[in-house]
Amino acid sequence: MYVIRRSPHNPLISPIADKQWESRGTFNPSPIKKGNITHLLYRALSRPDTLLAPSGISTIGKALSLDGKHFQNRRQFIVPEEPWEKYGCEDPRVTFFEGQYFIFYTALGGMPFGPGNIKVACAISKDLETIQSKHLVTPFNAKAMALFPDRINGKITVILTAHTDQPPARIAIAQCDRIEELWDLSFWEKWHAEMDENVINPLRFENDHVEVGSAPIKTKDGWLLFYSYIHNYFGGGERVFGVEALLLDLQDPRQIIGRTKGPMLVPEEIYEKYGIVPNIVFPTGALLDKNGCVDVYYGAADTVCAKASLHLPDLLSAMIPERRVDLAIRAKENPILKPIESHPWERRAVFNPAVLDLGGIVHILYRAMGDDNTSVIGYAASKNGVKITERLPEPIYVPREDFELKKGSPDGNSGCEDPRITVLDDMVYMTYTAYDGVHATRVALTSMSCEDFLARRWDKWSKPVLTTPEDINDKDTALMPEKIGGQYMLLHRIDPQLCADFLDTLDFKKSRLTRCIEIMGPRPGMWDSKKIGIAGPPIKTDKGWLLIYHGVSKTGTYRLGAVLLDLANPSIVLSRSVDTIFEPLEEYERIGLVHNAVFSCGTVLRDDTLYIYYGGADTVIGVAKVSLKKLLKILLPDTLQ
Repeated sequence: MYVIRRSPHNPLISPIADKQWESRGTFNPSPIKKGNITHLLYRALSRPDTLLAPSGISTIGKALSLDGKHFQNRRQFIVPEEPWEKYGCEDPRVTFFEGQYFIFYTALGGMPFGPGNIKVACAISKDLETIQSKHLVTPFNAKAMALFPDRINGKITVILTAHTDQPPARIAIAQCDRIEELWDLSFWEKWHAEMDENVINPLRFENDHVEVGSAPIKTKDGWLLFYSYIHNYFGGGERVFGVEALLLDLQDPRQIIGRTKGPMLVPEEIYEKYGIVPNIVFPTGALLDKNGCVDVYYGAADTVCAKASLHLPDLLSAMIPERRVDLAIRAKENPILKPIESHPWERRAVFNPAVLDLGGIVHILYRAMGDDNTSVIGYAASKNGVKITERLPEPIYVPREDFELKKGSPDGNSGCEDPRITVLDDMVYMTYTAYDGVHATRVALTSMSCEDFLARRWDKWSKPVLTTPEDINDKDTALMPEKIGGQYMLLHRIDPQLCADFLDTLDFKKSRLTRCIEIMGPRPGMWDSKKIGIAGPPIKTDKGWLLIYHGVSKTGTYRLGAVLLDLANPSIVLSRSVDTIFEPLEEYERIGLVHNAVFSCGTVLRDDTLYIYYGGADTVIGVAKVSLKKLLKILLPDTLQ
């Protein structure tokens, strides 16, 4: 598992209206360090030129920064001068190699743009202040070439995307003995004839598209390459631009030895979703510092420059198959609860438990269903958090109000679903999804004193009240375990957003939830792309509020991830896991009433161990253990603070 965090200074560079050459767009940046100064080369797009280029002319600008956050001294660095670049210079990739700076870029040599006039060029500089020479590199359509910073087995090595505008585009490696060969027509004629031997193919589906991103970074494990992966580029459906990473073999970069499972970055922020071309994040550069922090620079919506940072060791552990270790370890006793055939109310399924660590006992309140698919809440207990020491033969909570009594089909779903429990001011509060089988799902709240709960006085549950308005599908609700700024805070989900509301009172007889303060939503193209929802109430740590949440993919698989929320204002996300901490792998998680689902409604923290209780395939209950220290270290690594 790893996280990636956008810079709070994004966008790093934005268009300036009174500078004609960069008045429309400043994007696709490539950084390089020279001493203590970060030089950022970027594509700058001018206002339209009716006579020459109605869409505007691209040149390459340069800006400087001492801290990698604030850039200034912006100026044009590479401008069209040759016939093969007359209509623009785009998307630089800069590498310091054997005493010189080599800047590969896309050269536009004709209008209208097409495969015959979009090629790769190279500018060479000794000092990053002036350009000594320029060369047209590829005689064929290509983009996004980047030079490796070191020779590989004595060979100069580049990576490029060939035939980008004449699909299928392919990422490939080219090697030579002398740098001048890269602008030698005969070299490329020979290479092109043998191109298939040098192709790297990271495609997952044939309708997707890939393009080289950053210049490769050398690590002890391999060459790290960030690249653009565009889902469904040729499929006629929704295109999703994402940033992914490959790890290439140090001696043979044609060999992929590791990769991310999917995108680490997709368009979410406003500067990524709105611009000249909406919904684009496109990686074009990366820097690695001595502390293991990697800054990934990218263009957002073809309009601005931005960056995001990640911790290299965590990323490599997620990419290299031999290092992938499940952060959450399943209890060997799983499943710890199964349906009981002799109990009509729970003979079909037991799942999605809420949990409460009170009086030295882990109390498990779980959703149960019989043959009529009416959900009720059963009770079990464990002293050590795993081994069940008690299980009651009758439910402790059943539907009793009109809004949760079955009105639809006699065997349709209804009842009291997916409970969450919070202790606050010596009261046990239980929220759950109330459903009558016909109307929209709504959230109900009931409570009793801790004393009554420990004494098993189940008749003391208060009359449940609805927390949400009519005709609004609301689910996955939990009360925070302490007041925030003197107010109660509830987390809830109004599709597809996870929301918060702050309340002065929990007296819902007078009013109901009125606000959906957005905390986070699904991420397109990722494992949580369809919908998300909380597990149990967040747990307070010294780093922030730890929230386990579920995400559902487009294929309907339920997985678990982790989020760290701000201590003072938990509606602010400090960190969110890129990949999952837990996913359905075992048979009891993959096969059941709902296939491929792990769904949690509660966690318990004992010492450093976080116990995550979950429903497997909506049929049984399991528990997984996570080290809190390890989880927090990944969510908020020192290098990213």
